[in-house]
Order: sequence, then structure tokens, then C-alpha cells
Amino acid sequence: MRIQTDFSIIPDKYAKQAPEELKIDGTPILSFPFTVTDLSKNALYLHWIFVDPDSIPVCGFQWNHWAAANVPIAALESSTAGSVSVPEDFSRKVEIIAPEAMQGKNSEASALLGHKNPKITTGYVGPTPPDADHDYHLIVWATAAPLKRLSQGFWFNELERDIRNAQEAPERADIFLVGKA
Repeated sequence: MRIQTDFSIIPDKYAKQAPEELKIDGTPILSFPFTVTDLSKNALYLHWIFVDPDSIPVCGFQWNHWAAANVPIAALESSTAGSVSVPEDFSRKVEIIAPEAMQGKNSEASALLGHKNPKITTGYVGPTPPDADHDYHLIVWATAAPLKRLSQGFWFNELERDIRNAQEAPERADIFLVGKA
């Protein structure tokens, strides 16, 4: 399994330099598209996290930008067998594209920040590195069955725990992308 994007540097519209109409309270909310290829025939659901490990020296923890779970592969556009595309703005359109899918809380939901607006505390929030360009890590898992213990607005650790405890070993792929300061 592999992840592909049309970029290695995250385009402005998905990140810090997004136009104001693609932000809420100064936070970019337009999720970027990506393609997952070389999926096995057993893969029926996708789950992913998008994180910023370079934020640790800046704020003391890894910044979690996006988590999604139980996204049916059948709900996504397929260009070839074993390949599906997650479209641009999937995070805000998930209820239309894949109503059974779930999105988790991101770091904006931290009690340390005090944000309450679910439009920026759950789903995608784009990179806004304050100090330098950061490397971002998108990790995608594929499973034959949905994860059973999650609910809408789950936390990252809950997703990772359910992935570890899946009945069969999930497929995994990851990619690093750069976000501009």
C-alpha cells in the first residue's frame, strides 16, 4: 500500500497561507486530497492520522491535525483496482461522501487551548508552523472490517489502540509532507 499526493510541499490553500474564506478563527480547514494505491483485495476501510512531530520543541507535544476512521473504500473514487482517492475537502464533506465514517478530535480540542468550536476541534485543521518549515506525517491504515470501539470525535490514542487490537493486521502506509512557516 502506498500514499500519493500531487505535492511534497503542502499548498497554501490547505495550510497557513489559506485565504480567509478557507479558515475559521484563523485556522485553515480545507483538507488536502490524497490517493492510496496498491490496496489488497481484503482492504475495505481506511483510517488515518495527519500529525506534526516537529511541533514538539515548539509547544511540547506532537500537533495532531486530522484523524479519520472507518472510511469505506467503496465510498471513495477509484481510478484503478486497488487505488482510491480521498478528495479535497473530504473533512468537511465526510457526512455526504461517507456518512458512516468518523473523524477524531485534533489538537485544537486540547484543554490547554480552550477552543470549543467543533468545526475546528474535530476533523482537519491545516498546518500553521510558527517557527520554521515542518515535516508532517500522514499515516494510513487499511482493514477488512470497521473499527468497533470508536465514536464520532474520538481521540488519536483511541484510534491507534483500535488499530493495534484489530483482529487482523492492518495494512499501513505513510508519507512525509512539508508545511511552510
